[in-house]
Amino acid sequence: MKILVANRGEIAVRILRACRELGQRSVAVYSEADRESLHTRYADESVLLGPTPAAESYLNIAMVLDAARCSRADAIHPGYGFLSENAVFARAVENAGLMFIGPRSETLGMMGDKLAARRIARDAGLPVLPGPDTPLFGEVRADMAAQVQYPVLVKATSGGGGRGIRLVRTPDELTRMVTIARQEARAAFGDGTVYLEPLVQCARHIEVQILGDGAGRVLCLGERECSIQRRRQKLIEESPAYGLSDAQRLFIFDAAARLGRALYYRSLGTVEFLLDAEGQFYFIEVNPRIQVEHPVTEMVTGVDLVKEQLRLAAGWPLRYMQETVPIHGVAIEARVLAEDPAQGFMPVAGAVSYLKEPGGPGIRVDSALYQGMQVTTDYDSLLAKIVAWGETRAVAIQRLRRALCEFQIGGVATDLEFLFQVVSSPPFIAGNFDTTYLDSFHPSVPENAHLVERDIALAAALLVHRQRATVFSFAQSTLDNDWRMTAWREQM
Repeated sequence: MKILVANRGEIAVRILRACRELGQRSVAVYSEADRESLHTRYADESVLLGPTPAAESYLNIAMVLDAARCSRADAIHPGYGFLSENAVFARAVENAGLMFIGPRSETLGMMGDKLAARRIARDAGLPVLPGPDTPLFGEVRADMAAQVQYPVLVKATSGGGGRGIRLVRTPDELTRMVTIARQEARAAFGDGTVYLEPLVQCARHIEVQILGDGAGRVLCLGERECSIQRRRQKLIEESPAYGLSDAQRLFIFDAAARLGRALYYRSLGTVEFLLDAEGQFYFIEVNPRIQVEHPVTEMVTGVDLVKEQLRLAAGWPLRYMQETVPIHGVAIEARVLAEDPAQGFMPVAGAVSYLKEPGGPGIRVDSALYQGMQVTTDYDSLLAKIVAWGETRAVAIQRLRRALCEFQIGGVATDLEFLFQVVSSPPFIAGNFDTTYLDSFHPSVPENAHLVERDIALAAALLVHRQRATVFSFAQSTLDNDWRMTAWREQM
């Protein structure tokens, strides 16, 4: 079987590696900006999709299908983001006689629409946040605006990855935030429909990984804690979630499996919940795809989730029983981003001039980095993921801190130091945080920061001096040689 990976970056490399281990041939696709990317060279074949803008390449359904036909691929794996939750794309893949490695197109259609997912979850008996299941296509009607209780979230119905979400604190902000969320959602997902959802204060974000065979059998592969977020974007994730009681864990596992069975879910999926300060869970959405944070589940269960996706798509049965799924130790993932914390986490561009990835016991790095790589701001800023595993949470934290110190990326600003300070902070170590933790987190400035700046300035000055001295020495040597040649000629 030949598999086309309709994605880029670290997730494309991750899927390509699974294909290689299973002995399946692979095809990478790329835009003009990604011509030299690692995934294009790792795959058995690579096909140019189109220009740099995602709308003209990675989001272009016709171009992706043309690439599959040209390469004679049998299946398409969408990864995460881009077209991974697009029911129209999945249906087009199926209609083209190709295998879509993910849920059925009907499932994507139901779960990709967050409002439809809320209704289905409610019918399946899951606790759902209160609020109207009414989509907003433009301005908020006066009668609806009058019923809104603030603060409230504006969320994209086709959203994911923290995009298309805005917090509204006052009635004066509502129209503006709806407009911004719609614009962001349209740019990211091609659909600008949004809806309103009540904001749960002091909540934790807990999600359950499910794996279904499409015939009603669903496994729960543990849960993940995803509360460390910045601007609704997950930054640090861990499994299992710290401090959950056996009863709470059993409750969300049962709820997630019940929803999966109701959908006759096939492939990987994530059922996401909010846990409020009183210990009450609320269903928020299903992500019908592989998640960025899937490695932490793999580290604690030993299950290769991408391989299971590939096997299920090929019609193989589930290889595990619920009672035999092991959960061993603790895994924590930190996302390394090409963003500058000193500049408000603005995405940055540049060339990777130096690279040293961490290693050692219990450390895994998922990335598509290489020395000389050009980092652009055309796509998501994710560069790599560091995952640390330990027998206990304390050991996992210690290993993650070590790995963050070892990771060196030159030429591009990153959030490595920020991540180190977050996982070193007493509230994080104590497990005392919620989704608003980073809103008030302020990284400390080292006491000797001025000395570091002085040393950097001195080093730069010495480097320039040495370069100038080398140039002068070369010029002087050339000049001396000219004199010697002239004298030799006169002597002859």
